[in-house]
Amino acid sequence: MPATTPLPVGVGYGVVVGVGFFFAFLMIGISYLQNRYTRFSTKTSEEFNTASRSVKPGLIASGIVSAWTWAATLLQSGTVAYVYGIAGPFWYAAGATVQILMFAILACKVKQNAPQCHTYLEIIYTRYGAVAHWIFIFFALLTNILVGSQLLLGGSAVVTALTGMNVYAAIFLIPLGVCTYVVLGGLRATFLCDYSHTLILMIVILYFMFCTYATSLQIGSPSAMYHLLKEAAVKRPVVGNQDGSYLTMKSNFALVFGIIQLCSGSGTVFLDQAYWQRAIASRPTTAVRAYILGGMAWFAIPFGFATTLGLAAVALTDHPSFPTYPNPMAPSQVSAGLSVAFAATALLGTGGSIALLIVLFMAVTSCASAELIAVSSVLTFDIFKTYIKPSATPAQLILVSHIMIGVFGLTMAIFACIWNIIGIDLGWLFLTMGLLIGGAVFPAAFAITWRGQTKAGAISGAVTGLMAGIIAWLATAHTYYGAITVSTTGMEYPTLAGNLAAVMTGLIVSVAVSLARPQPFDWEVTRSINAPAVLSSTTPDSASDDPNHNKELATVIDEEKEMREDTAAVEEPSKLRSAFKLACIASFVLTFIMDFLIPIPMFLSHYIFSQGFFTAWVIISFLWVFCSAAVTTILPLWETADFFREFVREVAVDVGRGRKRSAS
Repeated sequence: MPATTPLPVGVGYGVVVGVGFFFAFLMIGISYLQNRYTRFSTKTSEEFNTASRSVKPGLIASGIVSAWTWAATLLQSGTVAYVYGIAGPFWYAAGATVQILMFAILACKVKQNAPQCHTYLEIIYTRYGAVAHWIFIFFALLTNILVGSQLLLGGSAVVTALTGMNVYAAIFLIPLGVCTYVVLGGLRATFLCDYSHTLILMIVILYFMFCTYATSLQIGSPSAMYHLLKEAAVKRPVVGNQDGSYLTMKSNFALVFGIIQLCSGSGTVFLDQAYWQRAIASRPTTAVRAYILGGMAWFAIPFGFATTLGLAAVALTDHPSFPTYPNPMAPSQVSAGLSVAFAATALLGTGGSIALLIVLFMAVTSCASAELIAVSSVLTFDIFKTYIKPSATPAQLILVSHIMIGVFGLTMAIFACIWNIIGIDLGWLFLTMGLLIGGAVFPAAFAITWRGQTKAGAISGAVTGLMAGIIAWLATAHTYYGAITVSTTGMEYPTLAGNLAAVMTGLIVSVAVSLARPQPFDWEVTRSINAPAVLSSTTPDSASDDPNHNKELATVIDEEKEMREDTAAVEEPSKLRSAFKLACIASFVLTFIMDFLIPIPMFLSHYIFSQGFFTAWVIISFLWVFCSAAVTTILPLWETADFFREFVREVAVDVGRGRKRSAS
């Protein structure tokens, strides 16, 4: 750690507390306008937890990018670029985009087979009963705790490195503002804040990219970066890379990391209610499009960000502006994800530190808001409503949701403190997470996609997957390194073995047990989940009883029309078959291209990038970030242009009426 920090401690407290409460006040305004000028009231549990299942694909895509952009996305992608070179950012992005693309299939199946559910665990309960329900609640909450504590652990480490702020103060203060604005707004307003976070994220990423490759005095061009990386390979060759080069996809450990990322990311997407919540909140006819757009847009975040700052950290390690100069970064600093922080400081000084602090805080808070409302939904609907008070009123459900948001905010802060005290850092958690939750990946996915999975198959697959993952992890650590310690269990081979064992055992056992004693399932059972209560509360007749309905407004008339279209799609699952075909074709083709067609030939050929090829690679990263920015920031505005025109007109009418009343 540098002796002095680039920013004063007051900046840390100002960003952590000030920005969080700024969004809380913003949420108050958004909620008021939503209640006043739309048919959706934040006072109803259905709107609070599912956004009334009416969000358009652009905003869903923006929310997916926001939710999947953890602190680890920015920090760990930079770390693998620093450690493995050019292959690291690509494998980070490719290994974690697959899950979002594949989730397009689950999103479509949710709309076909359980269109009125609040959580995927309600599907588990309806299909398999209470025992399976509790087992998958365990995996769901374990996923959320690991993800949430990772956010705070990584975020607080960088805030401390940049400002000197007390790490435990950062851990507890970061979720404070987030909890406040999630309680005030619910899921739809959270989407709107996610949009603003993503907008800032894109601006800052492009700022770093242009500074690094166009205006920086230390680098300033792709050709200069290329030569600096060539020099770095001579001084600090990369073990496992072709000729020790940072400029090759022939990186053995980057490939291992990509496989770990694929397994770990599958668990954190398929078992995290936050992603199911976005599928549930989306319109039935556009859910697939939203996930495909979101997946392709997200790819640009780690790819562009780490190809910039991660490689800049390698290039500038021997430059006097680098915070650890004349020494390279310590292994503990690398594992804590500080390479991007040091690169930003070396490139841009105070301005770079402030930009990184803001973008990191945006990433932490946007993902934390998704985790908070996801866990709130699980605790409210799958525990409180299912086992404690089945007859709970909407007002009681809203109250419990608010309380659970606060409870989980405190819980993930406590776990982040525990990891910090016992010496577990972001890198260790990131690599080991998949082996703890991977066993439940395929059983959870099969619950909504395969009518042949049985109760015994789901339970046995999840439990044996967990056991196999832990055994393979610890056994490999002991075999390769002779001891089981925090250090050895966080190495590449033990975590690879554990991740693969967990995911593949869960798949094999679930399929084998289900096929041994087949019990075909009727999807009409899951289609009936919550159907009477939800349909009656969302039809136009009952909507007029809502004091916030305002059915004479043009915005509400359009929303009513969309609701009728969505209801028709839900009542006729066959209408979603074309969307399902699109989901299957797009997800499998894009996965094949990103995880095999592009990287594997370059890996097998042992190709080391030429200067021209590297320049083209950088240009592609720029173009991809621009396209991602268009999808996540421009598309949502274009989709809602008609709404905003009507909204401005209605606000103008309200203001005019107010002036007339005050004049009279």
